[in-house]
Amino acid sequence: MTAERPPRGTPARLGPGDVLRVGAAGLRSRPARVFLSALGIAIGIAAMIGVVGISASSRAQLQTTLDRLGTDLLTAGPGRSFFGDDSRLPAESVGMVARMPDVESASATGKVDANVYRNDRIPEGQSGGISVLAARLDLPRTAGLTMAAGTWLNAGTAKYPAVVLGSETAGRLGVAAPGVQVWLGSQWFTVVGVLDPNELVPELDSAALVGWDAAADRLGFDGRPTTVYTRARDEAVAEVRDRLAATANPQAPNEVEVSRPSDALAARNAADRTFTALLLGLGGVALLVGGVGVANTMVISVLERRAEIGLRRSLGATRGQIRLQFLTESQLLAAFGGAGGVVLGAAVTAVFAVSQDWPVVVPVWAMAGGLLATLVIGGAAGLYPAVRAARLAPAEAIAAP
Repeated sequence: MTAERPPRGTPARLGPGDVLRVGAAGLRSRPARVFLSALGIAIGIAAMIGVVGISASSRAQLQTTLDRLGTDLLTAGPGRSFFGDDSRLPAESVGMVARMPDVESASATGKVDANVYRNDRIPEGQSGGISVLAARLDLPRTAGLTMAAGTWLNAGTAKYPAVVLGSETAGRLGVAAPGVQVWLGSQWFTVVGVLDPNELVPELDSAALVGWDAAADRLGFDGRPTTVYTRARDEAVAEVRDRLAATANPQAPNEVEVSRPSDALAARNAADRTFTALLLGLGGVALLVGGVGVANTMVISVLERRAEIGLRRSLGATRGQIRLQFLTESQLLAAFGGAGGVVLGAAVTAVFAVSQDWPVVVPVWAMAGGLLATLVIGGAAGLYPAVRAARLAPAEAIAAP
């Protein structure tokens, strides 16, 4: 028994493999133009994936920071009175806050009217933005401070001229290790430790911290805290926040400013998301320009290959097959650019995240969305050239120069 042959005059069917081979052959004939057109798509996709990946890596770093430092830290400080004067917290505010229900620990720092210098030859008044703070011994546990070098103040050193420097302060004073002396409040203080940077309480990075007793005995400190740090139980942070002002200053709770440092980090991340949306818009514009480049390449291809189109039509190719051929070429061209853009965007994200010591996060949905966007753009860009090619009459196309 012999296999049935299609009736005479019936056009041959093109399988998926045939369509891909024909489409790829059209691209291989113009490698330079194909590369430049695909590059436009790749730049747009890389820009979008890079922006999304860097933003996601930044958020992952923020979450890691909050997990390490906690979101249960609250601060209370003096605000302004009804008449606009600077208010003050009572000296007993730390003890009152520590006795609140749901409070795990409370500590404080107090502003000291003094400056700190690397030596005693620097003119007075050039503070360099360094603040001198009296600190309680339990401040590291409450504020989540860690030491980069040396040790924190203890019951002995807190009574003597000893100082712990914030990370920025140590850099400004040129102090790399404990054991050296700095000129603080017109007298020499010995550096006993240097703090690690702390994103949750950045005001301590640019401070010099001395013992509470030493500040009172040697620097004229009045014993009133200017910032009370409070750690609350996770499930009771909101309740503690509502009661903190009235507890820290019962006589004038309206003159107390309460904040949650983790909210500032979250607000910064929200601002980053707004900036990310702007950059995504710019990436979309680049992607649109790349799509126009694909359309231009395909239109020129139709004009240059009219003889080929006429020959195929005269040999029996249908209008649908011609449309499918050119649509496939535009889809392949966009897909090549999209794949290159995904790789480039992921690489840019990885390099930037590693340089910032962030976790590398490239969302799968962004890569999949990028490839899908290229297919949509390829289809839209190739639709008109494909229809135009299919409408060419065989005799007209063959006779074209």
